[in-house]
Amino acid sequence: MAKVKSKWVCTECGYETAGYLGKCPECGSWGSLVEETQISPKDIKAQDEFINKEKPELLKDIQIGEEVRISTNISEFDRILGGGLVQGSLTLIAGDPGIGKSTILLQTSGELCKSGKKVLYISAEESASQLKLRAQRLEINSDNLYIYPQTSLESIKAQIEEVLPDVVVVDSIQAIYSQNVASSAGSVSQIRECCNILMQIAKSKNITTLVIGHVTKDGNIAGPKVLEHMVDTVIYFEGDKYKSYRMLRSMKNRFGNTSEVGIFEMHSNGLKEVKNPNELFLNERSQIAVPGSAIIVTNEGTRPLLVEIQALVGTTPYPSPRRVTNGVDTSRVLQILAVLEKRVGLNLSKQDVYVNVTGGIDISEPAADLGIALAVATCARDVVVDSQTVIIGEIGLSGEIHPVNNIEKRLNEAVTSGFKKAIIPYANKIDFNKIEIVPVKRLIDAISACVSKG
Repeated sequence: MAKVKSKWVCTECGYETAGYLGKCPECGSWGSLVEETQISPKDIKAQDEFINKEKPELLKDIQIGEEVRISTNISEFDRILGGGLVQGSLTLIAGDPGIGKSTILLQTSGELCKSGKKVLYISAEESASQLKLRAQRLEINSDNLYIYPQTSLESIKAQIEEVLPDVVVVDSIQAIYSQNVASSAGSVSQIRECCNILMQIAKSKNITTLVIGHVTKDGNIAGPKVLEHMVDTVIYFEGDKYKSYRMLRSMKNRFGNTSEVGIFEMHSNGLKEVKNPNELFLNERSQIAVPGSAIIVTNEGTRPLLVEIQALVGTTPYPSPRRVTNGVDTSRVLQILAVLEKRVGLNLSKQDVYVNVTGGIDISEPAADLGIALAVATCARDVVVDSQTVIIGEIGLSGEIHPVNNIEKRLNEAVTSGFKKAIIPYANKIDFNKIEIVPVKRLIDAISACVSKG
C-alpha cells in the first residue's frame, strides 16, 4: 500500500507547506495551519464538461444579453446587489448561526419563482421536511422551487445538469464535499474545491449561484481567504441577537457598489424590509435630552443614515481609566480623546470614557469623528446638544475639521427626518436653504455652536 502523504494548509490564506509551522509565512497568522491528506493528481477526475472552451473575442464584438440582471423582488436585497442578481454570478452570503441566512435566501427563492424563474435549493444541513416547515411559515408555495437535501458535490452537479435551473442556492458551502478530495467536509481543500466547481458551473452554464458560508468566532468567513476572491459578491449578514432587525452589508461586489447596506426586521413570518431605517434608529433615542448624546449622518454605501452617538464620562477609582467602545473603532476614539485634551483643554486623564452607537450598527467612516467628540465633550461638561441638530465632520490632529463626501445627500436626509440645524465642516459650506447650516473650522467652534445649557 502506498504511503499516505499529508500537507499543512493555512486556513486564513491557503498557504501550503510540507510540515507544521507555528506562524504562516504568507499571511503571518499564528496557529492557522491544519493537516490535510494529500492526494495524487491521477486520482482527480477531469472536469472537462465545465471547462470554458470559448475563443478570445474582441471587446467591441462581445454581445450582452437583454436580461443581464435578475430582480429578487426584494428592494433592500437588490440595493446591495447593485440592482439584482447578475446571471452566471457567484454570490457568497456569510453570517453568524441563526442570524437569518437561510431565511433570506428561501424568501428570495420564493420571490424568484413568482417571476417565473426555476430555483434549485440545495440543503446540506437540513432535511426536505424541515425546509418545508420553514417554507410554510414564510408562506412560500411554488411549482418552480426544487428542494434537494444533499452533501455530495458530484450528486449536486448531476442534478443541476438534469434540472437546469436559473438559480442555485447552496446551504452551505462548508457542509458539502467532493469525492475527489481526501479530507472531511469543511476543510480548506474541500471548501476550495467545491467553490471552484460551483464557480465553473455558474460561468459555463450561466446559472446564478448563491452560496451560504459560516463565519468563525472572529467574525470572518470560515475557510481559506481565497474563497472570497473566487466569488463575484461577498455579503455579510449582521445583527444583534437581542434585537429584531438585521443588516445585509456588501463587502465585495464586481457588479455594484461596496459597503452598501440593506436593513430588514425579523418577524415570525420571515424578514421584512425596513423602508425608512432612520425611524428605526432614531426611535430608540430618549425623548428627554441628556448630556452625552449627538446625532450624526453616516454614509453606508449610497445610503445616508442618521444614528445616535452616546458617551458617558465619569471619574474612575482605578489608576488607569477605562476606554470602552461599542460600534466604533477604539483607536479612533482614543485619537479623538487626545485631540479633546490637547486642543480643547478637556482633562480626561482620570475619567472613564464609554462610547456607544445605538441600534447595534458599526460605524467606520471618519465623518462620525465630530459627533463622537461632541458627545464626549457635552457629557464631560454636563451640557446637552440641541435635539434638532445633526453633526457631520472629520477631526484632524490639530483640531481642524476636515470636509466629508456627499454632504448634500446627508443634509437632505436630515431635512427629511425633521432636523432644523446642521453643523458641518467649513470646507463643505454650500447654499442650502432647507436647514440652518453652521460651518465650523475647528473643534472648539463646533462645541460652542452645538451646546445649550441643560
